[in-house]
Amino acid sequence: MPHPYLYTIVSTETLHQMLESFYVCIGLSIQLLDEEGFLLDACGETSSYCRYFRQFLPEGDTCEKVHRNASRKAIGLGEAYIFSCHSNLNHIAFPLIYHDTLLGSILVGPFLMDEADSTLVTGLSPRYKIPTEGLFNLYDELRKLPVVPPEKVNYISRLLYFLFSSLISDSQAQLRQNQEKILQQSRINESIQMYKTGGAPLSDTYPYDLEKALITKVKTGSKQDAKGILNNLLGYVLFSEGSSLDNIKARASELTTLLSRAVIEGGASTDTILKLNHQFLKNFQQIDCMDTLCLKLQETVESFIDSMFNGIPASGSQSIKKAIQFISQHYMENLTLEDVAGEVHLNPSYFSTLFKQSSGLSFKEYLNMVRVEESKRLLTNTDYSIIDIAIAIGFDNQSYFAKVFKKYTGMTPRQFR
Repeated sequence: MPHPYLYTIVSTETLHQMLESFYVCIGLSIQLLDEEGFLLDACGETSSYCRYFRQFLPEGDTCEKVHRNASRKAIGLGEAYIFSCHSNLNHIAFPLIYHDTLLGSILVGPFLMDEADSTLVTGLSPRYKIPTEGLFNLYDELRKLPVVPPEKVNYISRLLYFLFSSLISDSQAQLRQNQEKILQQSRINESIQMYKTGGAPLSDTYPYDLEKALITKVKTGSKQDAKGILNNLLGYVLFSEGSSLDNIKARASELTTLLSRAVIEGGASTDTILKLNHQFLKNFQQIDCMDTLCLKLQETVESFIDSMFNGIPASGSQSIKKAIQFISQHYMENLTLEDVAGEVHLNPSYFSTLFKQSSGLSFKEYLNMVRVEESKRLLTNTDYSIIDIAIAIGFDNQSYFAKVFKKYTGMTPRQFR
């Protein structure tokens, strides 16, 4: 039998504890049903009345069908649905839905809302051809059912809503995290396969060029590019050093420290970043699963990038983020302030003021910083001539490139190399 989809969103333990808590406090049987009305879990015994009555049901007229229909009715109501089943017993159904799709339901009951009355069972005889002896037996079992006054039933319905209405929505974050883990692991595995097949060069030393490229993308706000480089870097570490959790933790801690310094240089609040760095390093030590560690490192990268934009005024935050992403993709071109302002549909003068207010740098200073960061990577990891690197990153000539480079690093490109 396939694993119910509901359990991929909410853990079996959580659901069982909620059922158990309800049963102990309220004293009514409660069941967890799948989307077809079949039992997944329960607290409290199935009533002897129900067990006896089911032998008279014709083929196709099942309890599961009644429960499924009640759950769907509850979706339309948007709340718990109080109903009488085909044996005239009272129940409460509460649907568990995700994106308007029924994943299962909570069923409370059976119970009576008044003292047992023989007419409840005598009315069943014409429909289900129950013999007289069977009716007497049903009436005996009927008197064993709990009686819950209508007013209390309404309160129980309200309680079900408070307990379960946010269950699925609260668990969507976990679902998204699971999906993100799967996606990230597939990207990391692709990177590992490249190294295995020789599709990517594997040096004898740690790929500092990838690390520097990651830092550049983080400082320039290129979140998707940064995540891609991170996964490639994790693929290298997993392939070359094995799937040792301690090794990955060590690399994650080193990288987090480097990134924290980079984003502080990029204008992020020192106090904020140091707190984030401390929290991430603490979290790493508590993780005991490789998938979770890789995802936490990805979250670290995203958080550091986001922290660089916390000072942006709300009115222009999206425009500045978009501008920075555009710069990170086109810095090697002959890019002007007017080009970027036009890309984000702002007046150039207003954009210039907003950009300086947001990043702490003028547009030209920021563009040069991005270009210098990329040039540092190329100087370290390639044999390209300085003039070729200058042109590749968007400078018109080597002399101006050297002047800007020295302003930002304190040394010439040749000295840096």
